[in-house]
Amino acid sequence: MDFRILDASAFYAGVPFGSSDDCYTTSLVYEEIKHIKKNHDALGTLLETNRLKIMDPDKESTDRAIISAKETGDFQQLSKQDISIIALCINLNGEIISDDFAITNVSKNLGLKISPIMTNNFQDVGKWVHYCPGCRTNHTTGKECPMCGTLLKRKLLKGQSSTIPINK
Repeated sequence: MDFRILDASAFYAGVPFGSSDDCYTTSLVYEEIKHIKKNHDALGTLLETNRLKIMDPDKESTDRAIISAKETGDFQQLSKQDISIIALCINLNGEIISDDFAITNVSKNLGLKISPIMTNNFQDVGKWVHYCPGCRTNHTTGKECPMCGTLLKRKLLKGQSSTIPINK
């Protein structure tokens, strides 16, 4: 069975408030968004009617999400909340509702279902590489080229694997 798993952007866009579908989020995301529509206690109503379920992923799913985020090069861009959403999707085999590119990229590389809220569907997914515009070398991480000291830039290598040589 598929479940809708909402990140913070889904709540800010009002997704659960205009839908009768059940949805899930993690306690980390709930802490981030619990102030939304506080005057009307909309989140409280969703919780009381069991349309919003708060669940945290298991350690194995969290570890898998972190490993994948590091493999794609998105780990630095993801918050603990973002990782928890990806991990919960792994856990429940659900569908993430998000407009976050890093969440989308990691999720698609894991083969998870993800739907955008207000943006166009992200077509280009792959792995990030850090490159030096000065000496034209590629690196897995870093802010500064270890060879010449130039500030590194990031580019997305589209597709699953890269044939570009990476300097450690």
